[in-house]
Amino acid sequence: MSFAELHRTGKPLLLPNAWDYASAAVLVAEGFAAIGTTSLGVAAAAGLPDGTGATKDETVALARRLTRLPCYVTVDIEGGFSDDPGEVAALGAELAALGVAGVNIEDGRDGGRLAEPAHQQRLISALKDAAPGLFVNARTDTHWLGTGDDPVARVRAYRDVGADGVFVPGLTDETTIAAVVAAVDVPVNVLAGPPLRRLAELGVRRVSCGSLLFRAALQAVVRTVGAITAGGAIPPVPSYADVQALSSPGTAAAPRSPGSPAAPR
Repeated sequence: MSFAELHRTGKPLLLPNAWDYASAAVLVAEGFAAIGTTSLGVAAAAGLPDGTGATKDETVALARRLTRLPCYVTVDIEGGFSDDPGEVAALGAELAALGVAGVNIEDGRDGGRLAEPAHQQRLISALKDAAPGLFVNARTDTHWLGTGDDPVARVRAYRDVGADGVFVPGLTDETTIAAVVAAVDVPVNVLAGPPLRRLAELGVRRVSCGSLLFRAALQAVVRTVGAITAGGAIPPVPSYADVQALSSPGTAAAPRSPGSPAAPR
């Protein structure tokens, strides 16, 4: 089953988001056939701000590592790390050559702004021209930023220039979700929150975890060190050997074009 086909199984593709090799490998070990990256996790782990285009090098380096794993990888490239369509196209071609299956590109910009739809269309077109096989998930931050812009108009505009899927983070209202699904003939992506079964009934085809797992990991760090400080019971954690095994030759494979991901368990 191709990465695109994972969006059309009749139930939403649950896409967990990783921020380093180990977090991706443990998710693959749990049976996930596709892994996304989280721009917040990548940025925070590097001591850099999210959403400002500062983490291109870190993002590409992570993509190179993750394509060793037997899964599909889709990479969050923020707004493309450039407003130049040529540079965005070059990035898409580079990621595709590494074996990345898809990218997520957003129209949100720093300062709470949205890119002009026509300019965002040029970036999406550039990605598709440079890497036709790359699954481009076009994200609009109308709800995320609370701008009041119509998400339907934007997802249609991005679909019209070749986006393979559309993503509206922040959507929780069922009526609005259903309207977005009805507006386009490509898979609609929302953030985890509402029950998966209900999202499936509404026609949602992809549910991302975003930065949730990264933030949960930070909270686990605080809780664990708090338990040590208080002399309480330490929550169960993977063993040293468990973590070592994630990077063993049996877990990782040579970089490859996406083809046969691990089957979900």
